[in-house]
Amino acid sequence: MVMATEQGGQHMGKADIIFRQALAEDAAECVRVRGLTRENAASAERLAELGVTVASWGEQIRSGQLPGHLALHKGQLVGYCFGDLGSGEVVVLALLPEFEGMGLGKVLLHKVMAELRSHGHQRLFLGCSDDPASRSYGFYRHLGWRSTGQRDGLGDEMLEHVLN
Repeated sequence: MVMATEQGGQHMGKADIIFRQALAEDAAECVRVRGLTRENAASAERLAELGVTVASWGEQIRSGQLPGHLALHKGQLVGYCFGDLGSGEVVVLALLPEFEGMGLGKVLLHKVMAELRSHGHQRLFLGCSDDPASRSYGFYRHLGWRSTGQRDGLGDEMLEHVLN
C-alpha cells in the first residue's frame, strides 16, 4: 500500500479512502476542490466564465450526462473524476495536493473510463497540458493515453485512449 503523511505525522493509505459515485449534491464541494489543486486550479469564478456553475454541474450529474467518482478521506472530498457520457470525454480529474502520489488519480480515472466504456465508448479523449514539466503530461501518457495532434478550445493538447 502506498502511504502518505498527513499534518501531525499520522500516516494514511488507500485503505483510508472511500470511493463512491458522485451525486448532484456534491457539485459545490467539487467546485471548491477544483480551486485548490496544485496545477491547473480553477476558481468558482473562472469555472463560471467557462459556463460551469454549481447548478449546471449538479444538473449534469443528476441527469446522468456527467457521471463521476469521488475519493473521500474521513468524509471529506479529496479528489474526483468526471466523464461526459455523450462524447466519451474525460472532463476533469482533480486531487488535493496532499493526496497526490497515492494512486488515487489512477483509480478515479479508471472508474470513469470503465463507466464510459459500459455505455459503449471505445475511444475516450481529454485535454491535457503539452508541457512535459506538468504532472498531467506524464500521468496520462504513462497510462496509455496518446496525442491526437489536435488541440481543444482551451488550447490543451487532445489525448485519446482506445479501449480494447
